Amino acid sequence: MTVPSPRARSLVAEGLGTALLLAAVVGSGIMGERLSGGNTALALLANTAATGAALMALILTFGPISGAHFNPVVTLSEAWRGNFQWSEVPGYVSAQIGGALLGVAVAHLMFEEPLYSLARHARHGPAQLLSEFVATFGLVTVIASCARHRASAVPFAVGAYIAAAYWFTASTSFANPAVTLARAVSDTFVGIRPADAPGFIGAQILGAAAGTLVVRWLVPGNR
Repeated sequence: MTVPSPRARSLVAEGLGTALLLAAVVGSGIMGERLSGGNTALALLANTAATGAALMALILTFGPISGAHFNPVVTLSEAWRGNFQWSEVPGYVSAQIGGALLGVAVAHLMFEEPLYSLARHARHGPAQLLSEFVATFGLVTVIASCARHRASAVPFAVGAYIAAAYWFTASTSFANPAVTLARAVSDTFVGIRPADAPGFIGAQILGAAAGTLVVRWLVPGNR
């Protein structure tokens, strides 16, 4: 039996981890909406709890293999700070986007929804874009600073931050271009209209860039 290379293991871990993350996000959104009796706050609370818990578990599981980025802007931030090879970025981003789309399909199949369907949930306007900037800025800052000072806390810090950002941002904190693209083909509680996705992704990239710059200044020795 051929032993897989470290690179192959990393790419599979990134794809599988992102797929499971999206299955958790979309699946819990569907379940929450079905069981909440029309109470949007209750549905969002269920979606939040499942997403935060899944993130912690998945980072703990796949972190030792791939770093558990599960997010193109996290990969870009790590490369910019010199902690990740630029040559590996395209493979990671492709695995993350592919895994995200797979995860959405699996969630839909589990709940007997169409495999893919264009979302109709409008998410646009300055408040939404600012929310995505803030959410992604905070995520990158949390990851970079915790990784420098207390690496073992990263899974818990990330899960806690995303759970909180679901509630303190108007956009419910996508903070991830791969997640945004995948949720554009999920016409469910967590969906986003394809027309609104580019704005979200642009805000996420800007937020990640700002977070990376701030952390490099705030934390001596953090590249």
